[in-house]
Amino acid sequence: MKPVEINFDGIVGPSHNYAGLSLGNLAATRHAGDASYPRAAALQGIAKMRHNMALGLAQGFLLPLPRPNAGYLAALGADSTTDPVLTAQAWSASSMWTANAATVSPAGDTADGRCHLTPANLVTMPHRAQEWPDTARQLALAFADRQHFALHDPVPPTFGDEGAANHMRLCEGHDAAGVEVFVYGRTGGAFPARQHEQASRAVARLHGLDPERTVFIEQAPKAIAAGAFHNDVVAVANERVLFTHAEAFADQQGAYDAIRTKFPALEVVEVPADAVSLNEAIATYLFNAQLLTLPTGEMALVVPTECTDNAAVRGWLDSMLASNGPIRRVLPVDVRQSMANGGGPACLRLRVVADPATVDPRFMLNEAKADLLESTIAAHWPEQIDPVDVGGESLAQDVIAARLSLLETLGLAELG
Repeated sequence: MKPVEINFDGIVGPSHNYAGLSLGNLAATRHAGDASYPRAAALQGIAKMRHNMALGLAQGFLLPLPRPNAGYLAALGADSTTDPVLTAQAWSASSMWTANAATVSPAGDTADGRCHLTPANLVTMPHRAQEWPDTARQLALAFADRQHFALHDPVPPTFGDEGAANHMRLCEGHDAAGVEVFVYGRTGGAFPARQHEQASRAVARLHGLDPERTVFIEQAPKAIAAGAFHNDVVAVANERVLFTHAEAFADQQGAYDAIRTKFPALEVVEVPADAVSLNEAIATYLFNAQLLTLPTGEMALVVPTECTDNAAVRGWLDSMLASNGPIRRVLPVDVRQSMANGGGPACLRLRVVADPATVDPRFMLNEAKADLLESTIAAHWPEQIDPVDVGGESLAQDVIAARLSLLETLGLAELG
């Protein structure tokens, strides 16, 4: 079978809570202290995966990481006097946003003809910096076939790397050689620019990318300051199409020119600021959508329902469809529990172009396995977590047991 795009979605973990740990993520800080609903969050994620499978697309998944992270707490010497924020970091279920798990370069782009993956170090935020060792363990299992995959260590923590959320790929087809676009930040006012230029350049070298088919672009400081903590909050690409807000890049026209020089077939679908403001785009996660090529060849945009709830965004999407451009369908999905913590449909998935037969089948989804996931989640995931529950021993035991039950169901006990 020829390589296809497989979307690997993160299953929302049983410790999903709203601790507001992510500076610059406006949704997360706005909902800090709210009650969370881990069971509903995980089931919403499974429903999105089913939705995409029903479109005829290949679908995989990655598992929740061990939480609370005992090793992290031990390294801090945590005890009853520990700052509750540090405790909450050890409970974070943020690994569900697998767009930050790694950067992936398909075999068609690399010097050795293998698909390369580099786990993101995520050093800017403490609750995320602890993720990569457990993420790497999963990637090593899922992509263990060294004939087809190469797995690297993260880039040095001196340079912040946030994974595929700051990486785009343009190509004539997913199985063809592509041009890879890395977006980095320099400043974001009061908010940190999380992707370092040198991290992006290091990943490109590690993956053996051709410099003539690689582009580095600066994200607009204005976008970071407005709450676009990753590029995928303001721009997404698929095959020949770059779907972007007009204020996504530090030099918008320069970015288009740089990409077009190396990929002349580029089609830009730009949303003007006077149609959808930067603030509206970030609040609705219009660009944190999955831009997908369907088996029919049509492109579809899988958006959060917040987009169709917003009059300006809905109006622009309607006008886009009426214009007969390259994006022919808009498909809303409900991921409200994730959205409230700052992650839309695109945050929840990592794109890997590969032959599904080369992936460990335990990480590939079908309808029967989706049934198993749903029944396990319904039986074991907490229905609700209140802020005062985080750090409690009773909830910790429930969360640990829930994850272990999922691993056992999937035959992945070695990740326990």
